[in-house]
Amino acid sequence: MATTGLKARMIVDKSFRIAEVDQRIYGSFIEHLGRAVYGGIYELSHPSADENGFRSDVKDLIRQLNVPIIRYPGGNFVSGYDWEDGVGPVASRPKRLELAWRTVEPNEVGTNEFIQWAQEVGSEVMMAVNLGTRGIDAARNLVEYCNHPGGSRYSDLRRSHGVEQPHRIKTWCLGNEMDGPWQIGHKTAEEYGRLALETAKAMRWIDPDIELVSCGSSSAGMPTFPEWEATTLDHTYEAVDYISLHQYYGNRDNDTANYLARSMDMDHFIHTVISTCDYIQAKKRSKKKMLLSFDEWNVWYHSNEADTKIEPWSIAPPQLEDIYNFEDALLVGSMLITFLRHVDRVKMACLAQLVNVIAPIMTENNGRAWKQTIFYPYMHASQFGRGISLMPVVDSPKYDAQDYTDVPYLDSAVVYDEAGEALTIFAVNRHLSEGLDLTCDVRSFEGYRIVEHIVMEHEDLKAVNGPGEEKVAPRSGGSSKLDGGIVTAQLGKASWNVIRLRKAQ
Repeated sequence: MATTGLKARMIVDKSFRIAEVDQRIYGSFIEHLGRAVYGGIYELSHPSADENGFRSDVKDLIRQLNVPIIRYPGGNFVSGYDWEDGVGPVASRPKRLELAWRTVEPNEVGTNEFIQWAQEVGSEVMMAVNLGTRGIDAARNLVEYCNHPGGSRYSDLRRSHGVEQPHRIKTWCLGNEMDGPWQIGHKTAEEYGRLALETAKAMRWIDPDIELVSCGSSSAGMPTFPEWEATTLDHTYEAVDYISLHQYYGNRDNDTANYLARSMDMDHFIHTVISTCDYIQAKKRSKKKMLLSFDEWNVWYHSNEADTKIEPWSIAPPQLEDIYNFEDALLVGSMLITFLRHVDRVKMACLAQLVNVIAPIMTENNGRAWKQTIFYPYMHASQFGRGISLMPVVDSPKYDAQDYTDVPYLDSAVVYDEAGEALTIFAVNRHLSEGLDLTCDVRSFEGYRIVEHIVMEHEDLKAVNGPGEEKVAPRSGGSSKLDGGIVTAQLGKASWNVIRLRKAQ
C-alpha cells in the first residue's frame, strides 16, 4: 500500500460509547415549496404515477435512503397554512395565495395523502402546526383529527374523509423559525414561549403520548441566539421533549478548505445549544434532560440568484433547486459525522429537503429522476450508521482556514452494530491535494474482518450529476486491510470513505 506522508491514527474500542443512534437522525423534510410536492413526490401526469398521483420512481429512490421520519408541511409554509384546506374532497379544496414563498397552493396534496405516501416509503411523519397566523385551537384540532380514534368532531371528520383508523402521529413541531422576521406571525421569545407552552398543554390533553419540538433559533447567526433558547425554554422546558436547530452552509467565496471546515461551526452550534439547555435545567432544578432535533440542515446557496427571478403567484415554480457538486457531498458527509458524535443529545435530524428543493433527489417534470452527489453520504450513513456511536480517539494532522483554526484533515465517526456484529468507520479526508494514511486500532473487535471499503472521490470538486449523467458516485474497492487488530487504510485526497467490518462467522 503506497504511503503519502500524511498520517492519522485512531483508536476504536467497544467500551468508548457515546449513545445508541436514534435512527431518526437520518430524517428528511418535505415542504409545500417549489417542486418538492408538485412535480417532485406527486405528479398526476407522470408515467410512473401510482393511483394516487405519486411518482413511483421517486418513491423507489427514497426507499434506497431508508428515511425513518419526514417533517411536513413546513417550513415557512406552515406559518400561514390552514390544515383544513388540505383535507376532504380534492375538488372542493381552495387554491390559496401562499405568502411565505409567494406562490399559489392548490391543496391537491394534504394531510391524509401525505401520511399515506410516507407509510408507502417506510417513513413516519413529523407534523408541524401553525403558530404564525393560528395557534392553540388549530393545533389541538389537528391532533384530534390525526390521532383521536372517533366519536368527536374532528376525528369523525377524518373518518368521513375515508380514513377510519387514526394516524397516530407521534412527533409534532410547535411552529417553525418563529424567531425570524421573515416568518408570518414572527414572535418575540417571550411571545413564542408563552404560546408554545399553552399549545403544548392543549395538544397533550388530546393525546398524552405525543412528543413535542419547540422552535430554537433559525441559525447560529441569528442576533438573538442563544438568548432565544434560554427565554423560550424558561417557559416550555417541562412541556416539550426537544428543541430544534436549523443550519445551512455555502461556499460563496469559493474557498473549499474553509468550506469543508464548516462542520466545526455546526459542532460549536450544537455545544452552545446543549449548554443553554443545561443552564435552564439547572435553573429549574429539573431532572429532565432536553434533547435536540436538528430538523433543518444542508448546503444551500447555489440557487439563491435564480430564486430572485421567479415570477410570483405561480404553482410549483422551480425554487431552491441547488445542483450539488462533489465538495458539497464531502461537507454533507462531515455534517452527518457531526451528528453521530452527538447522538447522546441529537436524537432527530432532517436533511432539508428530500426532492427537488435543496435535495438529494432531483426530477424532471414528466421525465427522469436522479441522484445528486449528496445522495450517497446520506444513504451510506442511513444504511450503515445504526447501532451504538463510539467515540474514537483521533490523532490527525491539522490545518488553518480563513474562519477556523486547527481543522483536522481526518473527520471521522464510528458506529457499532452490536446485534449484527458489525463496525462501520465513516471518514472524510479534507486535504485537497494529498491522501491520508489512516491507522486504526480495532483490537477490541476480535475476529472481525473488512467486508467493504466504499470510496467517493473525484478530480473535479465542482463535478455534478444530472439526468442520465452520474459523474459522482461511490465505488467499492478502497485501499484498506486489517492485520493483528489494526486497520490500515489510504484515504484519497478530498474523499468520503466508509470502511465496513464484520465478525467472521
